[in-house]
Amino acid sequence: QVQLVESGGGLVQAGGSLRLSCAPSGIFFKINAMGWYRQAPGKQREVVAAITSGGSTNYADSVKGRFTISRDNGKNTVYLQMNSLKPEDTAVYYCNCNVDIGWGRSPDYWGQGTQVTVSS
Repeated sequence: QVQLVESGGGLVQAGGSLRLSCAPSGIFFKINAMGWYRQAPGKQREVVAAITSGGSTNYADSVKGRFTISRDNGKNTVYLQMNSLKPEDTAVYYCNCNVDIGWGRSPDYWGQGTQVTVSS
């Protein structure tokens, strides 16, 4: 079993910055990919950014140029640097991690979510 612990959310004014962290723990062989999703009230959960084991990244159009996803393989930690935050970014942000746990199994695990609120 893998647990993902998220941190870094909070309340900021528009134009401000936050840095989210996600630290997986547990028993696994390899992290295949990690990403950040968000869900605003009344809306579907959407992918914000993702990064593969090889370092390839992808971003939602709405955050390109403002958000940066990165990882520290030594710490098995993924980060989301969020700059120039807008009220539209307000949501619960969830870390997702696809891990190889052996025996041909690569399940997804989700963090508990961290609230990001951006005020005008």
